[in-house]
Amino acid sequence: MQGLITKSTGSWYQVQTPEGRRVDCRIKGKFRIKGITTTNPVAVGDSVDFDMEPEQETGVITTLHERKNYIIRKSINLSRQAQIIAANLDQAFLVVTLASPRTSLGFIDRFLVTAEAYHIPARLIFNKLDLFSKEGLDILAEYSAIYEKLGYPCYHVSATKNLHVDKVIEQLKDRTSLFSGHSGVGKSSLINTILPELSLRTTEVSEWHDKGMHTTTFAEMFELPFGGFIIDTPGIREFGIVDIEQSELGRLFPEIRQHMEDCRFKNCRHINEPGCAVLTAVENGEIELSRYESYLSIYHGNDTRA
Repeated sequence: MQGLITKSTGSWYQVQTPEGRRVDCRIKGKFRIKGITTTNPVAVGDSVDFDMEPEQETGVITTLHERKNYIIRKSINLSRQAQIIAANLDQAFLVVTLASPRTSLGFIDRFLVTAEAYHIPARLIFNKLDLFSKEGLDILAEYSAIYEKLGYPCYHVSATKNLHVDKVIEQLKDRTSLFSGHSGVGKSSLINTILPELSLRTTEVSEWHDKGMHTTTFAEMFELPFGGFIIDTPGIREFGIVDIEQSELGRLFPEIRQHMEDCRFKNCRHINEPGCAVLTAVENGEIELSRYESYLSIYHGNDTRA
């Protein structure tokens, strides 16, 4: 039998068949050693084959079908293993906030670099618009200008006040869309606004560390009544880059990619080489300094800052 992974709780996976039947499945031990080094051998969005267990209502996943793409990050535990967040995506939305909790530009850039690496169109949702001061709106406009110029659409919304959420909904029809971001940025509130019948749990941002509480504890896919799917994911504190070679990193920044062919040396690292067109573009303001600093941070392996 074939199906789609719609929920992952770590040890069990919910598989939905084309007929809409949902079966709780597990993985055989030998499945874990077939060249898969991530903490989760299968992820939400994966297409799999499974067999029903004798005289049980549960199944066993036997085959993982080839993925067209996936979003992956480095785990923050001591093992430093990688974790696949979701697979087979048409687009990825990063939900961010400028305060309570603050999403850094470095975090945004690492997410976008990973989306570029796996050929996933990415969009940014700036949430909690109703809480913005005049100064905050100016910063929002500045941040949005940085990313929209690079081809990343930005949406300014308030999930709790249902402001401009319709602009996001327009992009969801007939697509499989990932929603990711820090805990506390309002992913679940936003999905509740889009799909009120879900009533996903939400929690106030912690007063102690301003990082938000982990409300969503596992990845889950929800079907949209107008076509398509949303994948909700647990809040991410840090986003470590996985399997990206230093020599390829520049190509994952659209603005660096635009200038790097004009560098004097083909193996230019864009750090301190003479005749580097990228450095010239930074000096001239054609490349945002914050983006170049993110490039340097990832290049030198300092890529897990929150």
